[in-house]
Order: sequence, then structure tokens, then C-alpha cells
Amino acid sequence: MRVVLDSLGIHKAAAMYETFPAREARRILEKLDFHYTPKHGSLLKMAEIELSVYERTLPEFTPDDQKLAHEVQALTSERNNKRAAIDWRF
Repeated sequence: MRVVLDSLGIHKAAAMYETFPAREARRILEKLDFHYTPKHGSLLKMAEIELSVYERTLPEFTPDDQKLAHEVQALTSERNNKRAAIDWRF
């Protein structure tokens, strides 16, 4: 199984040994294939940034699914029309 992770220090195979007994951790790790995203330019980071825009912009709670879908679509259209882009700064 491939596991895609960002490059945080907590995402290490050793964490399995902290969570499970050694034999179980080893059994699980034999089935996993870790792939780390680049520290600069990660697609996961881009998705996190974009989702944070939606989180900050949309109302905290929308009881009606159709209204929420409409608000998300409106925000998406607005961002697409503005050609909003992520400005990487390191």
C-alpha cells in the first residue's frame, strides 16, 4: 500500500513501533510504501492552502446542503475568474 505523506518529522516508520507491539508494527510496515511530498511545492500543501481559503471565506455553519453547494460554487467561480494562484514564499 502506498502512503503519501507530507514531510513532517512525525511521519516516520518508527511511529508504528511507538503505537503497536514490535511484531505488529513490523507486519504493518512490510505492507506500506512511504512516499514523501517535496517540502517546497507539495500538491498536498497547495490543497491545504486552497481549503484554508474556503474555510476562512465560507460561513462557519450552513444547515442546508444546497445552500452550501451554491456558496462553494460561487466562491469557486469567483476564484477561477480572478485566476487566483498560490504565492509560494519560503
